[in-house]
Amino acid sequence: MLNNAIDTIAAISSPFAQGGIGVIRISGPEAKDIASKVFKSIFSKSIFDLSGYQALFGNVFDDQGVFDEAILLNFNAPHSYTGEDVVEISVHSGLYILKRVLRAVINAGARLAQAGEFTKRAFLNNKMSLTQAESVMDLISAQSEQAFCAALTTKQGFVFKNIVDIIDKLLELDSHISAWIDYPEEDIISINKQKILDIILKTKDKLTELILTFDTGKILKEGINTVIVGKPNVGKSTLMNLLSGVNKSIVTNIPGTTRDIIEENILLDDILINLFDTAGLRETYDLVEKTGVSLAKEKIKEADVVLAVFDNSREFDQEDQITLEQVKNKKIIAVVNKTDLLSEFEIDKIKEYTSYIIKVNSNDIKTKNIISKEIKRVLKIENINSTSVIISNERQLHCLKKAVLEIDKTIDSINNNFTYDAISVDIESIIEYLMELTGQKVSESVVDKVFSNFCVGK
Repeated sequence: MLNNAIDTIAAISSPFAQGGIGVIRISGPEAKDIASKVFKSIFSKSIFDLSGYQALFGNVFDDQGVFDEAILLNFNAPHSYTGEDVVEISVHSGLYILKRVLRAVINAGARLAQAGEFTKRAFLNNKMSLTQAESVMDLISAQSEQAFCAALTTKQGFVFKNIVDIIDKLLELDSHISAWIDYPEEDIISINKQKILDIILKTKDKLTELILTFDTGKILKEGINTVIVGKPNVGKSTLMNLLSGVNKSIVTNIPGTTRDIIEENILLDDILINLFDTAGLRETYDLVEKTGVSLAKEKIKEADVVLAVFDNSREFDQEDQITLEQVKNKKIIAVVNKTDLLSEFEIDKIKEYTSYIIKVNSNDIKTKNIISKEIKRVLKIENINSTSVIISNERQLHCLKKAVLEIDKTIDSINNNFTYDAISVDIESIIEYLMELTGQKVSESVVDKVFSNFCVGK
């Protein structure tokens, strides 16, 4: 069903903006012919004389003549990104120049590439799995080291290999059951339902473990929603300004200064933080402040982590208690602030709500590193590296969940003493969902949907 197109496509593959170099990529059977109609080398050697991974210096031209110098880079099939003949033309990255080169290439016989079509062809030509293809956009959009590591792991095939190993074991099990049923006269080792159950339960454990990585993968990709809360005048705004590196929040000694949500996306150490400073959580009759408190409560619901700030120089009071009650169902880091002042705070009062307690001074730059480490610790992401297997893709999560539902059906079939034929059918359903995840068995509509989220030129 998934047949590759035979036409030759082209697009601007670098950012469409002014810069040093812009790249037009051409892929397909006519890539060299089309490139030869818009590029001429200053040497006697032509594009048809080039081996793969060789380049030429020359000029690009159209029906009006030469309009820029260029470098042409040649990739011969199947040793290219798409698995087809690919030519990349690098020119000066001016908006007019890039559009003019692309127009010349289209006029020479190429078709404008659709969103993600180069990577789609790479998938269809078995240059990468579907999970690897999906990770390409995650690599491009990664804004932190840990998000990059998670995407790189998938791009290098770790997720694919994990799932394929599971598929292979299930295929081996299913073929054993089928052979034992169909050829009773042959000397095939018998298999009992307890052994099948053991294999299925181990499979469920592995898939469940992968499912549990989704929340981690999602926050690494989209950023950790981190909400600063606390009663008025504990130093929330000072902490916000320290972490963001700019004076986003007004700092005064007047309680209730912050009445709206102050937001900043920051890179803290090597993690992306979506940081929110909120109004002090307290009972108030001030209509504007009351609205701010209401907004703060809404933002808490969306939080991945809450930085609950307390004043080290003041006793624990009812307003501190209100703060803790409002966030008690969240991952809480208690930030005992103003440690440069004489301590009056009863730290034991917050231990029943969280074991993540740090003592800091929001005027001290070292506080940034302390908070970064604690956020990683509370989310258990401190050890993520380029070999950590994490999923962050909704499609992959859906396939895993459907596979686990089929596993539960298989377990019921075994426990209810269904026939081996019925159990085999259940196992095949598990395999189908896992093959949809990897792309080994996937519909054209699913593939189209995956690549429609890509940018043109990738």
